[in-house]
Amino acid sequence: MKAFLNWSGGKDSAYCLHRARLQGLPVEALVTTTSGGRISMHGVPQELLHRQAASVQLPLHVVPLSEGGALPSYEEAISRSSRALRAEGFDTAVSGDLFLEDLRRYRENLYGRDGLAASFPLWGLDTSALLRDFIALGFRAIVVAVNEAHLDKSFCGRLLDESFINDLPAGVDPCGENGEYHSFVFDGPVFSAPLSFTRGDLVYRTYPAPAQDDCFSDEPLPAAGFYFCELVPA
Repeated sequence: MKAFLNWSGGKDSAYCLHRARLQGLPVEALVTTTSGGRISMHGVPQELLHRQAASVQLPLHVVPLSEGGALPSYEEAISRSSRALRAEGFDTAVSGDLFLEDLRRYRENLYGRDGLAASFPLWGLDTSALLRDFIALGFRAIVVAVNEAHLDKSFCGRLLDESFINDLPAGVDPCGENGEYHSFVFDGPVFSAPLSFTRGDLVYRTYPAPAQDDCFSDEPLPAAGFYFCELVPA
């Protein structure tokens, strides 16, 4: 087996790398989609993404996406990346998904088209216990995006700690698996050195509802508004 990890720069992917190493999974590269020079849906500048990869000491494969691109263009970009990685001997895509069955099936089918297996080291873990273990292990992360449908903008820019967990409203998954929030990890056991940055302004962006053909599930999705905390490399 030779595996790459779908790396968002957030807590689930960092914790997934930690678990994969404990389980002996040979993760030998990171793969990240970007849009407009930022990590997709996280809004983190690409410079900080490259610093993460350097600190975890793994090569980074960046998959640029067109801004506002539909699902077919996303799938073609992933397929090009998968074929290139397969040519380098990779045979497994590792993802930090937790419990969304439709998303897991989607990834299995997407990578399977190009002859890659899919592995999910965090699958089925209790998300509250996962986040607390993440904190106890010494990982440090900041919330960089919140979905206003689930969380107040005051959560954006906060550190992931016990106070954050205790303040989460009822119905919000502790790990944000339903898209409630996204994070950026800047230190922890998989890092050789912490990353430096400063917090910038909060920025509000809206995203139109995806077309039904662009949805992973059969349920229609509404338009979404997100608050992003700008991170400035230091």
